[in-house]
Amino acid sequence: MESRRYLVDIDTASMPRMTVDCAVVGAGIAGLRAAIEAAEGCDVAVFCKGGVEDSNTWHAQGGIASVLDPGDAFESHIADTIKTGCGLCDEPTVEMVIRQGPGLIRELADWGTEFDTSGGRLETTIEGGHSHRRIAHAHGDETGRAIASVLIEKAGKSPRIRIVENFHAIDILTGPTGGCLGLIGHNGKEITAVRAAATILASGGAGQLYRETTNPACATGDGIAMAWRAGAVLRDLEFVQFHPTTLYVAGASRALITETLRGEGAFLVDSAGQRFMKDYHPDADLAPRDVVSRAILKQMVKTGSTHVYLDVRDMDKRYFARRFPLINELCESFDIDVSRDLIPVRPSAHYMIGGIRTNTAAAASLNGLFACGEAASTGLHGANRLGSNSLLEGLVFGRIAGESARRFAGGGSETPWQRITYTAPKSNFTRLDTTDVRNSLKALMWRNVGITRSARSLRHAVDVISFWQRYVMDKVFDSPAGWECQNMLTAARLMAESALNRRESRGVHFRSDHPKASGKFAGHTEIHR
Repeated sequence: MESRRYLVDIDTASMPRMTVDCAVVGAGIAGLRAAIEAAEGCDVAVFCKGGVEDSNTWHAQGGIASVLDPGDAFESHIADTIKTGCGLCDEPTVEMVIRQGPGLIRELADWGTEFDTSGGRLETTIEGGHSHRRIAHAHGDETGRAIASVLIEKAGKSPRIRIVENFHAIDILTGPTGGCLGLIGHNGKEITAVRAAATILASGGAGQLYRETTNPACATGDGIAMAWRAGAVLRDLEFVQFHPTTLYVAGASRALITETLRGEGAFLVDSAGQRFMKDYHPDADLAPRDVVSRAILKQMVKTGSTHVYLDVRDMDKRYFARRFPLINELCESFDIDVSRDLIPVRPSAHYMIGGIRTNTAAAASLNGLFACGEAASTGLHGANRLGSNSLLEGLVFGRIAGESARRFAGGGSETPWQRITYTAPKSNFTRLDTTDVRNSLKALMWRNVGITRSARSLRHAVDVISFWQRYVMDKVFDSPAGWECQNMLTAARLMAESALNRRESRGVHFRSDHPKASGKFAGHTEIHR
């Protein structure tokens, strides 16, 4: 796939500039934890695409998985993660992340995160794929918001951390030898060059590439596209996890209905009111997410319905409102009385498992570039993410990325500027309407690169995306909407090509024309520019 090196014209000698020891792109759990760690020894700037609260972390409901109960064990959590990962987990990484979890969660509590407790202990619940109750939560179903609020406050109090909101990162800057020198971005008024000794991409996922998604508007795959243009190796982009249960009300945006509901007794029924998950998996409603998502789609086709339902009517209404305040408020806003009404749900794109390939030090293949959180492919999740392991991964690898970046930056030594110039080739093609392209791309990805895939649908997706790229990727835009569209097209094509090349079914990647796993594809899919 051909592409320009940068999306905009550059001359770092004449454009506004700033210098920092460590630049962090993204302010979710991974980016903020990285910034806090890096600030132990150097000056840090955190760049937020929107406001500091605009992240997937802020919207996370279920909780954070870790071994917190005396009856649980690291070995059990490790085994559950590896089993769910379908042969692609990096086992040393899994062990490292899981063993660091309890200490870092205690640290969050010490910093002020108000996890829910009972009898002086953290309350825990269970989700699909877990063999024990190990999901800690805060304020019922507001875990992400509770954690993010504390990290935002702690980062804001650090004299060495500057949080820059409404700064749209456009591209990673690289020198003649290919190392990362910082980034360029738009601050709402002009394009600015940021020289950084170390750069951390914690830019989140790519759920907005799909028509149906739980992700906020900022999740457009920017980090994946930026890293690819800069020459960093990407990995496993075919693995996209779809959450089985998002509220389905025609005409309304999709809203997550946490899996924890099923962990606490809710169950799925079809349009005829019949439970169906036992027909698809022995664990029924607590089967892994990919199994539940495909089962829901099959049941929708079988019953000719646009959705299925969650039944929570056996739960005490007052307990439900206290334990799941966000979901209760959401249901009430649509006049759904959970004590007597079923909750209409269907799957949506939720989590990007693949991303920028990193090692156990959170380092990307590009010297000076680090990645963590949903933008990274660390080896923890393999081919399918175990529920609530994502906040854990962001916490652990955020800390690791911050420590690695701090060491790489050399303790705050002055970083000299190096002039970088780039002029985009002129285009003779007509410009397409980017809003229409985005909407069409989201529909295409949902149909062709969604929960069930085939060679025919994937080839069609690659062909159509390639056509759009000819009229969009050769343009120089001057606003975030244009850059986002270019990033979405780049990430979408890489995802579709990766899915086409993996001619098997494994984890969240299901090929109707290759429904079984194959030893020929037991490794990772790497993308080198």
